[in-house]
Amino acid sequence: MLTKLEASMAVRAAKTRMRLRWADISDAVGRPVAWTTAALLGQHPMSRDEAEAAAALLGLDQEAVEAFQLQPTRGVEGSSALNDPTIYRLLEVIQVYGPTIKELIHEECGDGIMSAINFRLEVNRVHDPAGDRIVISLDGKFLAYQWE
Repeated sequence: MLTKLEASMAVRAAKTRMRLRWADISDAVGRPVAWTTAALLGQHPMSRDEAEAAAALLGLDQEAVEAFQLQPTRGVEGSSALNDPTIYRLLEVIQVYGPTIKELIHEECGDGIMSAINFRLEVNRVHDPAGDRIVISLDGKFLAYQWE
């Protein structure tokens, strides 16, 4: 049986070989592009139907279908991923602006957190004369702390 990491490597290879975009795969799976990408990179379990749709489009076998359905261990695997420039810069954003985001959430909503379970993510490219920009929207449900 393939691990989720091995399956994700097979997905990336097939995606490149077939010249597909993540949006093409998400259309076949029937889920949002960010969710589908995360699932196929090993961060979410897929239903059998979702796993079979992805595998069929990518030309992957039953082992991949099974791996896509496994419960994941979430997070970045291996410390080398933390050295990736894109991931490192996102960590830097959280280190610099995390306390500000926390303060603004508390000021706007009260004592609580933003859920990463009930969550939506969008990544968009915005053309700008000074150089294209990336807009990342993190949309999580507010969960109030309850002290009972």
